[in-house]
Amino acid sequence: MVGISPSAGPAASRADPMELRCVNCGAGVRRLLVQYSPGNIRLMKCESCKAVADPYVECEFMILLIDLILHKQKAYRHLLFNMPHHDAFNMEGILWKAGLIYFLSDTFRNVLLSKEWDSSKGFLFFLWMCGKMLLEVFCGNFVFFGFLFLSTRILLNNQTSFLDIDRFKGILLVILLSSYFKIFLVAMMVWEFPSSTVFIVDAFVVSSNSVALKVLTQMPTASCVGVLLGAHGFKLFVSAWLPILSSTFETS
Repeated sequence: MVGISPSAGPAASRADPMELRCVNCGAGVRRLLVQYSPGNIRLMKCESCKAVADPYVECEFMILLIDLILHKQKAYRHLLFNMPHHDAFNMEGILWKAGLIYFLSDTFRNVLLSKEWDSSKGFLFFLWMCGKMLLEVFCGNFVFFGFLFLSTRILLNNQTSFLDIDRFKGILLVILLSSYFKIFLVAMMVWEFPSSTVFIVDAFVVSSNSVALKVLTQMPTASCVGVLLGAHGFKLFVSAWLPILSSTFETS
């Protein structure tokens, strides 16, 4: 996992983006544990804050998940910086799977909010609506991630290449993994909920995204929230503009 480190404090400046991190202060550490024999390990302490660098190493995943839901920065540091160093972690595989779940969840969201959706109108109408929904989701997320990447790059005053693939992968992974609340939209396809529930889920997603983005970039919370709200604003604009454009083509 590639971190993005502006000059945001001594602990942050000492931490190399590629190295392991202390989940408490964010400083770089050489290792998280020493294994003497199978099942016999000793957790290492951070030289900066003197606390155990990463207690999540010996915790069940459910504990990590609960802390992620509670928006704890410690949990996000473990997820974003220390888990990718695990032998079983496959960055490309995680990106593809998380991206597919994110894309489908966004499609479910559009279906739930759509007033045009009517399965009784025939198979061709169903195919047309599916294509329309997928186009809206793709264009909306293209604008969303593009705005997020560019604004983050500007705020960090980064002088590297414009097409920084590693940085883009980092931001992409952060947003995808911290959008786990979108999974609740699938439940809304099975059980009946008021449409306002969709916006409650959206609020939780933005909140979780802001914590994860802050952990990755070390920007102020206000900047992270502002960037995300701006990105979502552009995404909603595109999603609202595409149906108008498609209806114009239909009538012409």
